[in-house]
Amino acid sequence: MLLKRRHFLGTGIAASALLAAPAVLGQAKPKVVVIGGGAGGATAARYIAKDSEGAIEVTLVEANPVYTTCFFSNLYLGGFRDFESLQHGYGKLSDAGISVIHDMATGVDRAARTVTLAGGQVLPYDRLILSPGIDFKDGAVPGWSLEAAEAMPHAYKAGPQTQLLKSQVESMPQGGVFAMVAPPNPYRCPPGPYERICMIAHLLSQSNPTAKVLVFDPKDKFSKQALFEEAWGKYYGGMVEWIGPDFGGGAVEVRPDTMEVVVEGEAQKVDVCNVIPAQKAGQIAEIAGVTDDSGWAPVHPENMKSKADENIWVLGDSSAQGDMPKSGFSANSQAKVAAMAVRGELSDARVFPARYSNTCWSLVAPDDGVKVGASYEPTPEKIASVESFISETGEDAALRKATYEESLGWYAGITADIFG
Repeated sequence: MLLKRRHFLGTGIAASALLAAPAVLGQAKPKVVVIGGGAGGATAARYIAKDSEGAIEVTLVEANPVYTTCFFSNLYLGGFRDFESLQHGYGKLSDAGISVIHDMATGVDRAARTVTLAGGQVLPYDRLILSPGIDFKDGAVPGWSLEAAEAMPHAYKAGPQTQLLKSQVESMPQGGVFAMVAPPNPYRCPPGPYERICMIAHLLSQSNPTAKVLVFDPKDKFSKQALFEEAWGKYYGGMVEWIGPDFGGGAVEVRPDTMEVVVEGEAQKVDVCNVIPAQKAGQIAEIAGVTDDSGWAPVHPENMKSKADENIWVLGDSSAQGDMPKSGFSANSQAKVAAMAVRGELSDARVFPARYSNTCWSLVAPDDGVKVGASYEPTPEKIASVESFISETGEDAALRKATYEESLGWYAGITADIFG
């Protein structure tokens, strides 16, 4: 078996000895390696380093020296934020004593408890936290591949793809056609597909009001559907057309070379096509052997620990945990629970019962924000929603403006919580 796919196969006695190693050694600081510097990984690294007061050695591995948030990237597409406002560096994490390495993790040896980086460095760990976000399932949309993303961008990993999609929309001919191939469940959100439709429609309404926006969707319903459909009718009357599975939205082929979307054998010429494929856990989770046939990584709901390995935690988008959406808010919430659990295992820190929360805001038009959210608790089977809320259709303008302003405060607060 290849080194990078090696699974932890030790006996129960060996496993117990490995788990006890940091306490037995005593003289050496226990080592935590975190892979992925987004809402889950950076939060976990920061909280472990901060709350352990230097007693635990924390290394954060992230390929990008500057992180661009997926959350609020739709607002950049709509012209409500500049690109730089989405970008965050790791200087404050380094200043907090975290060793930040900008490289790609390419291998995990669970038996030796080491992580191999693309540059050749090998990092030992006592505990490993994986928060690598998403990757796309090969062949999920016939005709599309990562190579085709330069013609038909996914813009689901914020950065150059987001900028490319906005440039394409701004360059559309008058009366042109924008198409989105929406993803099946479960998918990363934000950047939510339907908020994105609102932002694209807003952008076009300012400069290209006769353009059409088509949404080809494999799902027969989607989150906040009534709220989005209300907005499409109220603000963008006639511009947006949603095509569900009953009308061919679930069996779509794309032709990037000719800029066509094929629905039930009929080719539709489009000017811009945003393809959001089916998703799975980030590749390093698969390499580590902690994913299952679903493509996601099952975790214990009480602490986000992998069900495949007692020394590994999986956070955020990559995890299969139950009711929580794959959002930045969720990842940040899960990271704090995981950080507490890791500190508890590597030191005498007290561990409190897990509590999770999430809110997802969407901007549907200027000063018109909507939201959905819940609080969650672990059960023996999953992380379960225990109390939820959602905006209502027909709310007055003052409430919608307040909801949008609430989201701005949240963004400022959570990015400070993640990156320091």
